[in-house]
Amino acid sequence: MSAGLRSSEAPSASSSAAPARIDVPPAASGLMLGPGKRYWKDRIIRQVLQLAALSSIIITTAIVAILLVESSTFFRQVSIWEFLTDTQWTPLFANSHYGILPLVAGTLVTTGVALAVALPVGTMTAIYLSEYAPFALREIIKPALELLSAVPTVVYGYFALLFVTPLLQKMWPDLPTFSMLSAGVVMGIMIIPYVSSLSEDAMRAVPMLLREGAYALGANKMITSIKVVYPSALSGIGAAYILGISRAIGETMIVAIAAGMKPTFTLNPAQPAATITAYIVQVSGGDQPHGSVGFKSIFAAGLVLFLMTLGFNILGHILRKRFREAY
Repeated sequence: MSAGLRSSEAPSASSSAAPARIDVPPAASGLMLGPGKRYWKDRIIRQVLQLAALSSIIITTAIVAILLVESSTFFRQVSIWEFLTDTQWTPLFANSHYGILPLVAGTLVTTGVALAVALPVGTMTAIYLSEYAPFALREIIKPALELLSAVPTVVYGYFALLFVTPLLQKMWPDLPTFSMLSAGVVMGIMIIPYVSSLSEDAMRAVPMLLREGAYALGANKMITSIKVVYPSALSGIGAAYILGISRAIGETMIVAIAAGMKPTFTLNPAQPAATITAYIVQVSGGDQPHGSVGFKSIFAAGLVLFLMTLGFNILGHILRKRFREAY
């Protein structure tokens, strides 16, 4: 009787030991594909993200292709030697000259003035925010600085023309109404947030152990900031500098309003001069017939501007690789 009872209980015991079957809902199983059981939604999201990542390459390639195609038409009528060596740029006059040097000089001078303002001020601001400012004050100053980058550049242009220029004329009475100095100073103010914000992020990424080691050796906060934190964050700070340079080179409205529109081959920042971007704005107004040499000249000037920006970005990439620190 007991043996029969035990034999009758055996199937129930074995059935309880067997793993329970998990039924996959039809709706969920319909979303799975392949042996890896990847969802089709994941595949779509991955393709969308990949397209977004490749969009920058596609757009850059399209811009370069347009510049090369349109510039080739210009260089069929103007020699590259004249374009690179002539010191006069008068494509809109009857006696036309196509030397890019005056526009390059104006671009580099205004950029140099801007960097002379933005790099030291932005770096000192970043050091203060990273090493000295209390948390509550930093949360107020940093967003306020970043608001400067949201101001329209045309507002900066009239600020340079109507406020900064008269202020500079009180110190230098001979300063003309339009000058690269005034435009460069305001451009420097505009790019301070780019330099300070990215530099401060790079400095805050430096491990606290390096600071504590400097303090243990007897260094004060200033020495630690300059000798330890700044070199350790140099790759990120260099990226901020390169971004500021690229932003200054490509600025349009400030130089078009405050620096003047006359191409002049000069390195004196107290003189008016045109930049590459200012000339492109001037010709794009519609005075030149489409397809003329004067109109095609804006693509040649744009190609030079692109190569200048590309060169600075390549230099920044080399510097980042050279001074990069991994923590």
